[in-house]
Amino acid sequence: MIRLLLTCITLNFLLVVPLWWRFNEIGSPLIAWEAWVIAPAMLLVPPSYFRRWLAILIVGWLALVTAANLGDAATHTAFGRSLNLYLDVPLVRSIYHLLIGNVGQLAATFLMLLGSVVLLGVLWVMLRLLLPAQHLPVWRTTGILAILITISATGFAFSEANGKRLIAKSTLPAVNTTRFQWEQIVATHQARKAFAKQLESTPLQPRSLPGLLGRNVLLTFIESYGVSAINNPRYSGVLLPTLDDIQQRLGQRELHVVSGLLEAPIRGGQSWLAHATVLSGRWIDNQLWYRLMLESDHSTLIDDFSNTGQRTLSVMPAITMAWPEGVAYGFDEIAAAKDIPYAGPPLNWVTMPDQFTLDYTQRHLLGDTPVFAQLALISSHAPWTPILPVLEDWSLIDDGRIFAPWETAGDPPEVLWQDIERIRDHYAWSIDYAVKVTGRWAERVVDDNTLLIVLGDHQAAPLITGDNASAAVPVHVISGNPSLLAPFKVRGFIDGMLPALENPDDAEKMSQLRHWLQQDFGTSMSDASSVTTSLVTTEKAP
Repeated sequence: MIRLLLTCITLNFLLVVPLWWRFNEIGSPLIAWEAWVIAPAMLLVPPSYFRRWLAILIVGWLALVTAANLGDAATHTAFGRSLNLYLDVPLVRSIYHLLIGNVGQLAATFLMLLGSVVLLGVLWVMLRLLLPAQHLPVWRTTGILAILITISATGFAFSEANGKRLIAKSTLPAVNTTRFQWEQIVATHQARKAFAKQLESTPLQPRSLPGLLGRNVLLTFIESYGVSAINNPRYSGVLLPTLDDIQQRLGQRELHVVSGLLEAPIRGGQSWLAHATVLSGRWIDNQLWYRLMLESDHSTLIDDFSNTGQRTLSVMPAITMAWPEGVAYGFDEIAAAKDIPYAGPPLNWVTMPDQFTLDYTQRHLLGDTPVFAQLALISSHAPWTPILPVLEDWSLIDDGRIFAPWETAGDPPEVLWQDIERIRDHYAWSIDYAVKVTGRWAERVVDDNTLLIVLGDHQAAPLITGDNASAAVPVHVISGNPSLLAPFKVRGFIDGMLPALENPDDAEKMSQLRHWLQQDFGTSMSDASSVTTSLVTTEKAP
């Protein structure tokens, strides 16, 4: 009887614990009916090859279910969405590289191996429990109890599967997860075919942008800069004074700024999907769509600006490995981490601070010819430590060695991440640094012949924003030429560094930005009134 109860409870525990993490409620659900069906039934089966292979199949299934539920909890924590096995299996490699950036290669390898060993250990324990040397004789008390448990649990499970929960805090985690993932696989496969057909049948043609002819257009993404940074009281007290200060400083230099919101396709991570959404004008919210778009020779803003005559540049300090996607995009020049001669220390995951990236871009990459540049800043990427000050004297930056004192400043990630409130404080400070240094850079790089578009790539993880936060991100458009900002004002952007925050969930999709640039600058800007009139009747792009 002890073995029977131990097997049922252990299997039950294995199935429900991932759900406690996912829904952040220990003890709910409490009962997994599959455990109370499978465990006693298996103990009643006489020893045989059939029983051995049946146990292996069942344990394999439950292991996959448990891994999927753990993955679902992790995916929700990091990205604010459910796990999709069809799309997310390739992200395992990205998780490993993220661990390397945060805790080092040795610790990352150890953690991955430890997880594998724990999983294998659990599987071994389950097989041992389900395959005792002797089965339970049905005519004895324990065998009769096992039969009664199996029959009762089957009844409750059948009722649960048909939408009638007879006992509170009970569920069918293995059945529900299997069904959910299978439905996602089928739906995603159909969506994949539809998206591929859409790319082929309704391509977005490249278009020259004469309204931006001869101008520098600098598309600058700030990592994890979501609307929560400015509309959540937890963080707005840090960010709002910085936005106000930037606005005043820009005004003193006769630079103009308008701001709005756009909805990002992702949350918490996978910044490259946001970049792809903006560049392509398509809604790219998963890795498969990203790959399909790149493999389809789909046109992007790089093609638009190449047709306009700009040199195209991508500045990607987070790219530390081969990046064939950059070649697929067709940039004239790519400055990844290895191409930027930074002599300072790495700062945990961050290869180099944003101020160095911006300074190096201005001094060495922009040049004298008109350029379209995509910059992806990374100082506000987790783990949000250390926090750097903004150096007012940019001439001190040089090759970055000046940042050496901050290599060991503040707590390391493994200490900081033991306290959720401190994590949130550091998030706000790191966003404040990234926004502030970008504002200072705008003072240096923007003139009448420059259009600087600064935007967040996505909201931070639900740990920072909460589960129900909007997916919107702030967008700031800066120029010394107010006529370049007029089309954005027609689109709903308002003067200043603070966007309208009344209805962030109604923000236009980030994919609209390319369509706007094509529609607003695809004709001459010499007649601003005609452009403004045409904007009012512009049909929304998909």
